Amino acid sequence: MPVGQKGAKDAPPGYRSRQEWFAKSRRLRVLKDWLAAVRADWQAGRVRIVRGGKRFARMRHNLQAATLSESVWRQQWQAKRWFLQADGESGKRYGNETIRLSPTGEVSIRLPEPLAHLANAPHGRYVLAARVRFAHRSTGWADRVAADRAVAYRIHLDVRRGRWYITASWQIPAAPAIPMSAALTHGVIGVDTNADHLAAWRLDVHGNPIGNPRRFTFHLSGGAVHRDAQVRHALTRLLHWARTCGVKTIAIEDLDFQAEKSREKHGGRKRFRQLISGMPTGRLRARLTSMADQTGITIIAADPAYTSKWGAQHWQAPLTSKTRTTTRHDAAAVAIGRRALGHPIRRRTAPPPAHRSDEQGHRTIQARPGTCGRQGTRPPSTGPCTRCMPPGRGAKAGDQCAQHRSRHTAEQLLLSP
Repeated sequence: MPVGQKGAKDAPPGYRSRQEWFAKSRRLRVLKDWLAAVRADWQAGRVRIVRGGKRFARMRHNLQAATLSESVWRQQWQAKRWFLQADGESGKRYGNETIRLSPTGEVSIRLPEPLAHLANAPHGRYVLAARVRFAHRSTGWADRVAADRAVAYRIHLDVRRGRWYITASWQIPAAPAIPMSAALTHGVIGVDTNADHLAAWRLDVHGNPIGNPRRFTFHLSGGAVHRDAQVRHALTRLLHWARTCGVKTIAIEDLDFQAEKSREKHGGRKRFRQLISGMPTGRLRARLTSMADQTGITIIAADPAYTSKWGAQHWQAPLTSKTRTTTRHDAAAVAIGRRALGHPIRRRTAPPPAHRSDEQGHRTIQARPGTCGRQGTRPPSTGPCTRCMPPGRGAKAGDQCAQHRSRHTAEQLLLSP
């Protein structure tokens, strides 16, 4: 599109000014040159890796700001290379042939052929003098070691504490899925994902909100480890609240902004693209799935279409009182929970006042989920204005399920205990 031209429905607008076009063009040339240099290094077999990351390498040139001496930095730099790790193998003794850790805490390492003369145990193994114990998930580790199931180990040095540590890790198999009706027996907790918090509300099996909404905040600032810890702490509080309430199911939006945050999709809405880029949807979904499996809670991914809009339109005002202020995000959590339960999000409008042409009006209460035709429309008694077809006919005259988006592709069971 030319500079300054407005976009169409299926095409993004042009750049707002020639300065913006120049900056984007220069950025594209820089990226192309960078790609050519990386390709040349890859074809020549040259690898540029800094153990500890770029941030640790920059500390060497700013020792005063990092309050480190050169000797201390060099010790930490060397410790980044002093590690030994080995993947596990199911069927081998204690689940790992290279680094073997017995249930009593004895550690032995299988030495390579050039170092076989240093072995102090049979079969070319070196046994460490220190004993090892795990303070976290020791029971799960002991069960896997006793059954000779695969366990991966990593031995590394902590310079600040002056100690060697060994880390054990293993893969948890995926849990089998359970029927949707069994998962929703005790209601559901609807969760609305935002850039800085999770808005949650508990719903019963009929789709009615119970109690007050909850908010679990997190701050995505700092390094990757700090951001991951913030997400983990927010999900931990959410799972503890669900377990306290006795709810076995959590419904969350199935958001995926990997292909939906580009300029071609949202045009020049830079702040909106920055907002959705900051939402940790992929990390949050993966972390919630793994953490919920340990607590026996089922996760349902609901279709996010119109949840914020319809939640604010139909649930924000009715759920607001003198003692409770319902936000748009809280109302969206109710909409997500109702969609996971199979109930329509939109509420029926109130009947007209008395002494009108339609004095009785239609019912404002919701019909039962099993009631036939509860999503249907009332055909007009006189037919359409054009009188080209009889009443109640047409392509979508009685199908409002697509508009409510329930019982279609709205929900998908991710995992179950």
